[in-house]
Amino acid sequence: PIKNDEKTNVKKIKPTSSELKNKENANKETSIKDDFRYIVRISNTDIDGEKTIERGLTSIKGIGMHMSTIVIGSSGLDRNLKMGNLSDKQIEKIQDSLENILKTAPSWMLNHQKDAEIGEDVHFIGSEIEMKLRDEINIMKKIRSYKGIRHERGLTVRGQRTRANNRKGLTLGVSKKVVQKKK
Repeated sequence: PIKNDEKTNVKKIKPTSSELKNKENANKETSIKDDFRYIVRISNTDIDGEKTIERGLTSIKGIGMHMSTIVIGSSGLDRNLKMGNLSDKQIEKIQDSLENILKTAPSWMLNHQKDAEIGEDVHFIGSEIEMKLRDEINIMKKIRSYKGIRHERGLTVRGQRTRANNRKGLTLGVSKKVVQKKK
């Protein structure tokens, strides 16, 4: 319903009762409950309980915003719920959907398509992704590829300029000459 404001002659839109109820329900879901957890542990990662599920899952390495929405959709939860308000069953649902991410996510969203070792599409999460990256860099160093040599020398790998910039970590301290005594 629209109401006229006599002082400013501007029409104000008054929310309907159903809109108010929806807003109240949303506030109840996002508000902090008595059994609120400030830290939630999923996939060996501590997640801030005050974040929404959608934002909270992005703190897990290997999970971005798009992958987070897929995980939430497959678990059947509201993405605006706070992480700290989740029950143990809901956390298990999220954990299960993270483990079965290959079934729900399209292959182009996975972080290792046609993995060199397995030959299949794989998605690594958490510490697995760090170990896999370290192993791949070591393989490049071992086979003496261009990228491997650049990694060994601590230089840029992807074609950035190194003449004027990229001098980080190469500074040398000033050393004083040792004065020898004459005898």
